[in-house]
Amino acid sequence: MAETAPSSYRVLARKYRPETFADLVGQDAMVRTLKNAFKADRIAQAFILTGIRGTGKTTTARIIAKGMNCVGPDGKGSPTTDPCGVCEACRAIAEGRHVDVLEMDAASNTSVNDVREIINSVAYRAASARYKIYIIDEVHMLSTSAFNALLKTLEEPPEHVKFIFATTEIRKVPVTVLSRCQRFDLRRIEPEEMLKLLRKIATAEGGEISDAALSLITRAAEGSARDATSLLDQALSHGAGETTADQVRAMLGLADRGRVLDLFDMIMQGDAAGALAELSAQYAEGADPLAVLRDLAEITHWISVIKITPEAADDPTIGPDERARGADMASRLQMRVLTRMWQMLLKALDEVAQAPNAMMAAEMAVIRLTHVADLPPPEDVLRKLQDTPPPTVPTPAPAPQGGGAAPRGHPAPTATHRPTQGGSAGAPATARALAPDQALARFASFDHVVDLIRANRDVKLLVEVETALRLARYQPGRIEFQPTEDAPRDLAARLGARLQAWTGVRWAVSVVGDGGGKTLAEIRDAGRIALEEQARQHPLVQAVFEAFPKARITEIRTPDEIEAEAAEEALPEVSEEWDPFEDD
Repeated sequence: MAETAPSSYRVLARKYRPETFADLVGQDAMVRTLKNAFKADRIAQAFILTGIRGTGKTTTARIIAKGMNCVGPDGKGSPTTDPCGVCEACRAIAEGRHVDVLEMDAASNTSVNDVREIINSVAYRAASARYKIYIIDEVHMLSTSAFNALLKTLEEPPEHVKFIFATTEIRKVPVTVLSRCQRFDLRRIEPEEMLKLLRKIATAEGGEISDAALSLITRAAEGSARDATSLLDQALSHGAGETTADQVRAMLGLADRGRVLDLFDMIMQGDAAGALAELSAQYAEGADPLAVLRDLAEITHWISVIKITPEAADDPTIGPDERARGADMASRLQMRVLTRMWQMLLKALDEVAQAPNAMMAAEMAVIRLTHVADLPPPEDVLRKLQDTPPPTVPTPAPAPQGGGAAPRGHPAPTATHRPTQGGSAGAPATARALAPDQALARFASFDHVVDLIRANRDVKLLVEVETALRLARYQPGRIEFQPTEDAPRDLAARLGARLQAWTGVRWAVSVVGDGGGKTLAEIRDAGRIALEEQARQHPLVQAVFEAFPKARITEIRTPDEIEAEAAEEALPEVSEEWDPFEDD
């Protein structure tokens, strides 16, 4: 049987890996620093390269290794940042077979024994190169003992030894190691530079791909050149002829960004039915519900940023129509609405990721978002409540002879102004239009004052009056009370000011040191509190609270209540014994 010839195809991420500093994309600051260091012969004994995946950390390490050991085409070169790529050292390092350039993966060589092998070998000079170079990838995976064992050698290595570390988790590297290395942070590649790189590779490969498709790949790569190149490789294989944005979107499981904007607009308008229909349509076309919510979160963030900095709309990975829609939404939507949308989407993303059915969870999230979209902010609700005038309290009839007040619960007709020339007929009279005696006659007891506070919807003052005020003496227009220990210090002043504002009559509200009775809350809850205290004295209840200190009594039923419930649920008694065989 004939053997199958091995394929000579190499993935694009390896085929177009940079060979020199000139080929590196988006790392100008690091390249400039290294060039100056090589030119001045100030090459550090150790470098540490950090950045997200696919930004060129290992590639940069190999380029540095080639530059240190390059001897040029004539064999007489010195360390350079422009390695020739043709000498034996450059070719051997590029192919990963140079005996003096040792690459180690710290993820699979984490122990102190692995580092001890390096320490034992640094004493020997390089076999054929200028420097012996140790490249340790994912160095943060080394154990604490391994890091400690490396410290002395890292601080004072032999002149012929250089260390180059690469890591994506720089915070996990001990400070004692960082202080002995020259650190370079590799940046995410900007969208403009990534688009140029992908177009250059696609042209070199003879592949046809639209600009919109490249924009989708750039956005999905999130600044990683390796991710972008791998996705481009897949996209060129996916499309027959020119690769379009729809094909790339289907390959990545993404929804059309324009349709996601439509979904976002429906949610902001509170159109629940339309938003659910759009989500179902995108799901039927292959969009992942989690990806749709991520896109909604990304759009929310993008519009929020545009609202603060309009220049953010000029993103090369976004089409002109989408930019115009984003700018229009940013001008219409309030920042409070956008931040609420962002917070709810973050919660929804966790729910969808953990739900057994992602589509159902996404639909519930969309329903919640549409129902709160048109709700006013809390500040507007409070402002509206404060601006709403209090309801007019009906004025009771004049008291009969003898000073008795009108019976409570039977309010008298509201007093009205008589029509005068130039005035409107039938306009209700407020308390301010009455004489002081008439206005105060409406409040024969302190209960009437409480009703007035309740009618004006001053919840804070009502709670304080019911729980912190022990009434000592009362007569219309004058209140004396003893405050509780937790009563606000300004309760008397605020109560007097509110009553004067509501009645138009000055009220004298003063604090006394004793003589106060029970608060309204204590009177109201006296029966329940007595039953709770009686229940707490029971040995079984005391045992429960000892075992569960945070327990609380939620309901108490007396024996009479239990007996009454049992009587209601019991079957009716049969008056006479019934014999089924007895003839009628």
